[in-house]
Amino acid sequence: MKPAAVLVGACFPPLAYANVGLSWKFNDPPQTGLKDVTFPINMAKARHETGYYLAQQFSFKGMKRPGYIGIQPRPDSKGRSIVHAAFSSFQGGTATCHPRCRSGADGGRGVSCAIDVPGDYAHTYNLTVENVRDNTTWRGLLVDTVTKKTHEIGAWTLPSGAGKIRSSQVGFVEYFPWNGHQRICPRQPKIEATFYNPWSNTGGGAGVVAGVHDYGDCKGSENFTSTKVVGGYTVNYGRV
Repeated sequence: MKPAAVLVGACFPPLAYANVGLSWKFNDPPQTGLKDVTFPINMAKARHETGYYLAQQFSFKGMKRPGYIGIQPRPDSKGRSIVHAAFSSFQGGTATCHPRCRSGADGGRGVSCAIDVPGDYAHTYNLTVENVRDNTTWRGLLVDTVTKKTHEIGAWTLPSGAGKIRSSQVGFVEYFPWNGHQRICPRQPKIEATFYNPWSNTGGGAGVVAGVHDYGDCKGSENFTSTKVVGGYTVNYGRV
């Protein structure tokens, strides 16, 4: 299925308190950067409840602040499982008029976009960041790799001077209900997720995920494990 039409035509005239971190990179990137990057993530065994954010961070040449794209489990609705997808820029001066986006990101400058869609948790979801005009306007897509159904999460325009996507950055697993509050270790809910190697239509060689580790206030107390699987890593975290 072709992606939904871009809804941004009228727009033209800190790292989170994460629990698990990882890195991603492309081994032979073009010097000018990437015009797109896709991050496959699976959360087949996640509980259907709000709490965890499974995300990849990306940054742009010429810009100081990064963006995020990722998925979150949600409670079922009307007997169907719900997948929440988010796409954010933390760069000041980012603009949007997309109906699924709003100004601000995690209480700071930037733009946040989000969508809730019915989806099977057993399926792997591709999260794509792609350029749609010049080097400044980008959109985020959520693609079910089984049904091929594609949803546009949102789109935003970076300030002038923005370049393409840099060839390496980090990702994370975050239990966000405790942000700004005292952590109670070891009492975080269990989560299992698989982060697969990224890929790009721009070229850049094989993308790889590596360096999966736990950190933060609950480091070493939440039964963290990282298991290498074909094409990525499966992360287990939490005790309750």
